[in-house]
Amino acid sequence: MDYRSEYRAKLRTPEEAVRVVNSGDWVDYGTALSMPQLLDVALAKRTELQDVKVRGNLLFGPLQIVEQDPEQAHFTYHSWHCSAYERKLADKGLCYYIPMIFRNVTEYYKHFLTVNVAMLSVTPMDRHGYFNLSCATGVAKGILDKAQIVILEVNEHLPRLHGGFDEVIHISEADFIVEGEHPPLYNMPEHTPSETDEAIASLILPYIVDGATVQLGIGGMPDALGKLLAKSGLRDLGMHTELCSDAYLDLSEAGVLTNKRKTVYPGKGVLGIAFGSERLYDWLDDNPGIMACPLKYVNAPEVIGELDNMVSINSCISADLYGQIASESAGLRHISGTGGQLDFLTGAAMSRGGKAFICMTSTFTDKSGTKHSRIVPYFQGDIVTSPRSQAYYMCTEQGVVNLTGCCTWERAERLISVAHPDFREELIRAAERQHIWRRTNKLPE
Repeated sequence: MDYRSEYRAKLRTPEEAVRVVNSGDWVDYGTALSMPQLLDVALAKRTELQDVKVRGNLLFGPLQIVEQDPEQAHFTYHSWHCSAYERKLADKGLCYYIPMIFRNVTEYYKHFLTVNVAMLSVTPMDRHGYFNLSCATGVAKGILDKAQIVILEVNEHLPRLHGGFDEVIHISEADFIVEGEHPPLYNMPEHTPSETDEAIASLILPYIVDGATVQLGIGGMPDALGKLLAKSGLRDLGMHTELCSDAYLDLSEAGVLTNKRKTVYPGKGVLGIAFGSERLYDWLDDNPGIMACPLKYVNAPEVIGELDNMVSINSCISADLYGQIASESAGLRHISGTGGQLDFLTGAAMSRGGKAFICMTSTFTDKSGTKHSRIVPYFQGDIVTSPRSQAYYMCTEQGVVNLTGCCTWERAERLISVAHPDFREELIRAAERQHIWRRTNKLPE
């Protein structure tokens, strides 16, 4: 087949390609590095359009359809997991959140959502006519399959990731192709772990054994744990994660991450999406030891549960004395998204030897300098990400407790034991008012 001829026939300028968008359409930008920068600029110029609704998630910006239309006269932006940039947009009323559990993303699109036009960035086409979906493999194919019109923006910098399935799209499945020069890929600012991050990581470390498969989120604490694991003397750790960050690169370079003992796809580190440093992208590019898969597979609890000694490590914003976990809002302020936290809590609990951790600092200080406890009596508007029935190991720098099978007074006792000492007495008084504290309750010495 002469795929180059088909490629040339479908090649358009960004301005030509976005002419297919009509007023009232739903347009999708995908996730993170799949953001179509050239098409976004071209679409933002179509100010004759009205009520065009755009979806994305974890986009690093700037989004021109938002920046050039702050009154939302033409475009409205939506995200189902907010990056720091999208969070700032949400604070201004310029981004609307779509509640979504990551393992369900493909099925949501397949059965419930409309995609009139999908515009996603991909790698250059190979000699077989395939474009690689790269660091957005976890969600991209499900979106493209649902789209009525598919526009592929070729980004010359994207790494080509090996996959299990749905990591590519063929030229025959695309309606239009767009080329152009792109800036270097987004380089995630390096997280410098705080002393508290390091303290939390050190408390989790003893729970991890040789051959464990680890899921790490992104941020100061996971980075701190990655560095500790790299120096820990542990051997043959595995990777099965929705998001691959530089923490895994650190483990690989230290010889700790080998994937040899994984009970599902031994020898392969499995991921759904990825973003981080340029070094990370170089490591992922054409690496046969890495396998990118859709999140409907990566985040499926039944798959996670097949991995022996699966250790899931995620963070939250706060928890209440019932064990409810809030990870996506601070009060009514939207922060991030549901993501895959519940997926991995469920899956790790099903794993033989598995453990699921939710981590947080015991306190935070607001802009006025006032210190607050992250463990609160009960939520008042905070969005519950994970229900109390699926709260397992809870960790602060004060300690680690396991809530599995605990009744209400046991949960209160254990959570107060890892709250900051400055707040324990008032939390006990609150627990008494809420009738979840016995006279015989006591805190560990």
